[in-house]
Amino acid sequence: MSIETMIYQIIEREGGYVNHPADRGGPTNFGITAKTLGAWRGSAVPASAGEIRGLTEKEAFQIYYDIYVRKPNFIYINAPHLREAVVDFGVNSGVRRASEALQKAVGAPADGIVGPVTLRAVNAGDPQVLSLKVNLYRALFVLSLVGRSHNQVVFARGWANRINEVAGGIL
Repeated sequence: MSIETMIYQIIEREGGYVNHPADRGGPTNFGITAKTLGAWRGSAVPASAGEIRGLTEKEAFQIYYDIYVRKPNFIYINAPHLREAVVDFGVNSGVRRASEALQKAVGAPADGIVGPVTLRAVNAGDPQVLSLKVNLYRALFVLSLVGRSHNQVVFARGWANRINEVAGGIL
């Protein structure tokens, strides 16, 4: 799968404008939060709900590419399915957490920065095994969220379905 296709699938999964009261990220559009949009546009403050509502799919695509694929070096993960697992995890739970899961999966020090050492190990490893490990770390993380904050249970089924979809139905 191409990076472009992967990003458009993420945009489709995320959907349009949502402002769920239990969502810690506040209002989102195409999955982009006010904090992310504000930072992307060079502001020290989060974007307004109106700015979120007005976000275009084209700009959302560019944000996903720059913040969630290029900047964390996920673009250099050779296996498309593994790259999708890591990028999608980063979209939902933060790039650093996704990076740490990838590093744990390959037995590298989990500093949250995917550099040459991590990438060599990732690209030399079995992508199916690594993808499974990343998705399992992701599942454990979202379970811990629900355990710590019971108001997050409303999202549990959707998170589980999404992880299973990204994992190819193996979880």
